[in-house]
Amino acid sequence: MTMEPLLPNICDFIAHVSPLNTLPVEAQNEIARSISISYLAVGETLPFDIAAVERYLYIVRTGSLEQRWSDGVLRARLGPEDLFGFTFLEGIPGNPEDCYNVTAIENTLLYQIPHSVLKSMLQKYPQYATHFSINAHERLNCAMDVVWRDEDKGMFVRKVADLASNTISVVDARTSIQETARQMRWVDRCSTAVIMDDDKIIGIISDRDMTRRVVAEGFDISRPVRDVMTAAPITVSSGDLVMHAVALMMRHGVSSLPVVDCEKPVGLLTASHLVQHHRVQAIFLIERINHCQSVDELAVLKVERQAIFEALVEGNLRSGVVEMVMSMLMDAFTRRLIELALSEFGEPPCEFSWIVAGSHSRNEVHVHSDQDSAIILPDSAGIEEQMWFLRFARFVCLGLDECGYPLCTGHFMASESRWCQPLSVWQACIRKWVTNPEYTQLLNATVFLETRAFYGNTWLHDAFQQSLLNDIAAHPGFLRSLTRDSANTSPPLGIFNNLVLEKSGNDSKTLNIKRFALTLIIDLSRIYALAAGSSETNTEARFRAARDKGLMSPGGCTDIIDAFHFLTRLRFNHQLSQLRKGITPDNQIDPREFGSFERKHLKDAFRIIARQQELARMLFVKG
Repeated sequence: MTMEPLLPNICDFIAHVSPLNTLPVEAQNEIARSISISYLAVGETLPFDIAAVERYLYIVRTGSLEQRWSDGVLRARLGPEDLFGFTFLEGIPGNPEDCYNVTAIENTLLYQIPHSVLKSMLQKYPQYATHFSINAHERLNCAMDVVWRDEDKGMFVRKVADLASNTISVVDARTSIQETARQMRWVDRCSTAVIMDDDKIIGIISDRDMTRRVVAEGFDISRPVRDVMTAAPITVSSGDLVMHAVALMMRHGVSSLPVVDCEKPVGLLTASHLVQHHRVQAIFLIERINHCQSVDELAVLKVERQAIFEALVEGNLRSGVVEMVMSMLMDAFTRRLIELALSEFGEPPCEFSWIVAGSHSRNEVHVHSDQDSAIILPDSAGIEEQMWFLRFARFVCLGLDECGYPLCTGHFMASESRWCQPLSVWQACIRKWVTNPEYTQLLNATVFLETRAFYGNTWLHDAFQQSLLNDIAAHPGFLRSLTRDSANTSPPLGIFNNLVLEKSGNDSKTLNIKRFALTLIIDLSRIYALAAGSSETNTEARFRAARDKGLMSPGGCTDIIDAFHFLTRLRFNHQLSQLRKGITPDNQIDPREFGSFERKHLKDAFRIIARQQELARMLFVKG
């Protein structure tokens, strides 16, 4: 039977299948013409011939399959649009024991692409080679696609436990290398072993480590495994978000993470787990950021950062998830710029701590967040050292601006000399702000009431933060001033006839959702956190800390958090609409954008804010 009548349908199908959809149209058409079709009935096994001259990359068109190792252990389940058969693409014979059986668990239609056609195509288009690499981790890193299907968006809110294997090798540090390898290979059938000593995790070793550190180096396999392990391993917990695990993989260049709960290894998350069943998609922008060699290369990626924001908001993901993803990306841009600055200027003349503030420190970044940062130096630093760090910070801050993170209009940036100071100068400033809370001092204090150690020596930031907390605790008048200042701005009464009814009696044509809603909630969370003695910086976490200390009722805590998420969602939808119109996003929302649902809930949100402001006055000013 000729395939010509089916070509339009085949071409349309592969145009939506990753990574084939990344190829030029002419390459997709060439592949479509080479495809042959196989049919497997339920229970039928696909014949694999290791010695065959021609091998294939398979695409599941309809139905579903199981992959099982030769001993019957399940390797994977595959459904429509899943691919398999990468293993022999590079002509590597492989170990027959590493092969797997493929059996249909439903009536299944397969498209078969000859490896010879793919190889010829990749010689013509070498820039796409890594998309078809034998190495699953490389394919994962290339899964950069900022437009994904509805089912793919769930990746950002799924937990590690949903994807990870519950199998991992666990060995004592004194176990021999040979016995460790035997347990990994034959007992647990696991690519990674966790090394324990006195019930504590002290290291890991992977099958790749075994190859590089033991076989390639001719290392004595009777030696204890601790001699070749990777110490202080990166781990995740089963309750962590998958996107957090992905970020760790990209940041540290690892392809597997032990899953640890209560300091006990309970499983393993690998890059292949993600590749086999899930398209991680845009979060791998982090990997591309990590490999940029100039500010210009980084600046190009701001378009993809915007596309990620658009897709997340369009997917109706929880606002906290959107903010976390955007914060991870801002972290990646900032870290890479600091690394490029260090390459440009050389070894720092002394220790330093680069800290971030504002929405960046709260992990509440949105598409148009600006930058707030500072540098803390040791007291031994002099004028020359300070000048070096100011040049260094200017490189980073201007780079962030080019990458889509605007310079702070209030000049709260590390490139400003007043925010690049020795620790003792910072401590003197803190004391001045807290003991004399006039407007300017209060503004400075509120910016730096929420900071996060980002790069460099954390002890400098720890000392800064401890001084801040000590001084605030010693001067209760500061909290009263902070509360009075925050409560001076009230939320609007509501929306009527497409006008914002401000509490001052004036009407406005637009709602500044940042100034008259979100900032008021953030200010309240800051006040409650300080009163609770909490070091949390995230808005939601601060309210929960206050609730746990008895400063807020459970109902009040839930109400203000829900109001925060609702208002943040309105802001994101507004910014998404502006981006699609080619307008720079802002916080000024025309009331005509609101339907009856939004108007009703806006009024509720404003009432919640006003109620909590009054309660804060009673607790911290009148009380």
